[in-house]
Amino acid sequence: MRSQLARKPENTYHHGDLRDALIKAALREAEQGGAEAISIKALARQLGVSQPAPYRHFADREALLAAVTAEAFRQLCAILREAMARPSKQSKLSRLAQATLDFGLRRNGIYRLMFASRTVSCAAKGSELYEVTRETFALVIEALEAPAVGYLRERQALKIWAALHGVVMLAEQGLFTGEAAHATREELVEDFVSETKAALALAIRAARRRKATGA
Repeated sequence: MRSQLARKPENTYHHGDLRDALIKAALREAEQGGAEAISIKALARQLGVSQPAPYRHFADREALLAAVTAEAFRQLCAILREAMARPSKQSKLSRLAQATLDFGLRRNGIYRLMFASRTVSCAAKGSELYEVTRETFALVIEALEAPAVGYLRERQALKIWAALHGVVMLAEQGLFTGEAAHATREELVEDFVSETKAALALAIRAARRRKATGA
C-alpha cells in the first residue's frame, strides 16, 4: 500500500491562509487598476471560495483595502530600506528618492492605491495601516542624515515626499515627459534631493545661530 501525503486542493484554505491569499490576489488586481479593481466578490470567485468566506477575515471591502494598502506600504518600506543600506556614492536621500520614483512608475496601480485613494486618510490611529505609513515617512526623515533641530527635518522630509509624489502622478497622467525642462524624471528628482539637503543644512545653521545669540 502506497503511503502518500494528500495534496490540498488549490481552492481550499486553512484558517488564516485565505486572508493572505485575498491580500495577494487583491494586490495583483490593484497592479492593473488601483483600488477600483478590487472586488471581494470577484476575488472569492477567483480563489474558488464561497462568497461569504472572505468576510470571515474582513468585515467589508474597506477593511480589505486597508490590509492590502498596509501590505503595499510594507513592500515599499522594504525596498527603501534596501536602497538606503546599499553601498553607494549617492546620498541615502538620493537612493530613497530614486527607489520611490521607480516603485511609483513600475507599480502605478499599487501606488495609486497607496497615495490616491482615501484608504490611508480613513485609517484609525494605532491601526496597522496608520503605523506603517508613519514608518515609511520616518525612513524619509532618516534618509536626510541630519540632526534633529526642532521640526526642520520633518518639514523638509514632507516637502520632498510631496515633490516625489507629484512627479509620479504627473508621469502617470502623461503630463510630465521632461521635454519642457530638458530633463529626465530621474534628473528632476536629483534636483529635489540637492535642493532639500541644501535647504535643510541652511535652516539648521540659521537655527543654531539664533540659539547661540539668544535671538
